[in-house]
Amino acid sequence: MADRTSLSHGADIAPARSWWGWGDPGQALPDAECAELAALVPGAAGTAQPIPSIASLELPPVRVSAPRTLAHLVSGDPADRAGHTYGKAFRDVVRALHGDLAAAPDLVAFPREERDVVDLLDWAAASDVAVIPYGAGSSVVGGIEYRAKTHSGVLSMDLSGMGRVLEIDRVSRSARIQAGALGPYLEAQLRPHGLTLRHFPQSFAFSTLGGWLATRAGGHYATLHTHIDDLTAALRVVTPAGVSESLRLPGSGAGPSPDRLFLGSEGTLGIITEAWMRLQDRPVHKASASVVFDRFPGAVDAVRAVAQSGLYPANCRLLDPGEAALSGVAGGGRSVLVLGVESAHHPVDGRLAELVALARDHGGSPVGGSTAAGDSAVGDSAAEAWRSAFLRMPYIRDGLARMSVISETFETACTWDRFPELYEAVHRDVGAAVRAATGAEALINCRFTHVYPDGPAPYFTVIAPGRRGSEVAMWDAIKAAAMHTLGEHRATVTHHHAVGRDHRPGYDRQRPEPFALALRAAKQALDPAGILNPGVLFDAAG
Repeated sequence: MADRTSLSHGADIAPARSWWGWGDPGQALPDAECAELAALVPGAAGTAQPIPSIASLELPPVRVSAPRTLAHLVSGDPADRAGHTYGKAFRDVVRALHGDLAAAPDLVAFPREERDVVDLLDWAAASDVAVIPYGAGSSVVGGIEYRAKTHSGVLSMDLSGMGRVLEIDRVSRSARIQAGALGPYLEAQLRPHGLTLRHFPQSFAFSTLGGWLATRAGGHYATLHTHIDDLTAALRVVTPAGVSESLRLPGSGAGPSPDRLFLGSEGTLGIITEAWMRLQDRPVHKASASVVFDRFPGAVDAVRAVAQSGLYPANCRLLDPGEAALSGVAGGGRSVLVLGVESAHHPVDGRLAELVALARDHGGSPVGGSTAAGDSAVGDSAAEAWRSAFLRMPYIRDGLARMSVISETFETACTWDRFPELYEAVHRDVGAAVRAATGAEALINCRFTHVYPDGPAPYFTVIAPGRRGSEVAMWDAIKAAAMHTLGEHRATVTHHHAVGRDHRPGYDRQRPEPFALALRAAKQALDPAGILNPGVLFDAAG
């Protein structure tokens, strides 16, 4: 078929990636900028924690060796082991800065094809070696850190060598893509065909398709197709019990979905190697606007009206007064709603005007100008200021960590009727936990990352001064309080960051027990040796 293309090329070159912190090491904040940031947090440390060199690290000895037939796929190099020890949560960054890499894997594997994955799993199962699937290491929930301490060795399996778009079906607008494809390289392979996956999480440049699928990741778009689930047509998964490949269909009512078993399974049931993904034509028409509110409750009502209007904006970010001020978007106790619309086929000016009118009906005042043009449109200044701050936030978090400033973020979702009480409870109860842990007042901000007709997805940021050497214990106490507060108010433990190990206590309370029994049974059937990412989602034995 002329409109179906098999591809054999692809980008296998991964970008430079920090072994200890977020993203591009060249973007890390210098010492002086770290100190400038910390000066805004009373009680913060006066000097930046030095970044240790790889050569200075004391890694645990390697306990296992791969057989000769697999030796070319694995590495015991200290840089590989250090870079695959932790994800990018605050507690991960702090431990790396202090040179604590006790959880380092023994070996790192770099499979190049599915047969390699099968062979590595066969060896690991026979040798009692735990296998931690690894996309690009951007987990912020302890999803790639081995903590079980019951296996004879640990292998981190890095899928970055399997990053190609293998096949494109232009007629059905879908593509078969390897799981190790990093966001930018995935899109680069689709762009010549005028297509896009249209999934752009904050970690886009430093995360993979397989990671998005395994964690049920949320993208940048605030309504309609918010999660990778919505874009998944079929999965191919390697398990110790065999290979599972679902049928690509536009829809099916044939029993429980096999894809749903593996979406969000976080590598504990199998390793996703390929997926058929639903694509869209690349947008041509774009428009954006910002609306300022004097009252946050009025802004929340406006966003609810937008979410229930059926207009489906691509961007619908509500920043509370603290978040708006921190991002440099607005001050004076005002909240800001950033709206954006786009289409591949028709102008969007009218839709944006309807959205702005809804916001105005709830007390909002539009600011700046909107743009509606081709791909070069950049939106108004408030939207651009927010976008710049959004992309810079992880590097700022790392800079604050070097100054022993506690920085915790947690995201959730709840129904609209429960949000006002949840918002107040987070400020009250998590604020109290911060005072108990640090002796200081916390800065607590909130924004909506995604919105639905029945509720928002609030994303909270907590910042407070910590004590050097006690940062992890303080962070753990604050995280525990946040999980408790979410559970008390019937909000989900996570909207788009996955469960991993850090969210396990909250997930254990949220998950129905019969479902837990079913998960453990699936684990036993698919991974009888218990080698796949032990400890995420559930404990296999109980």
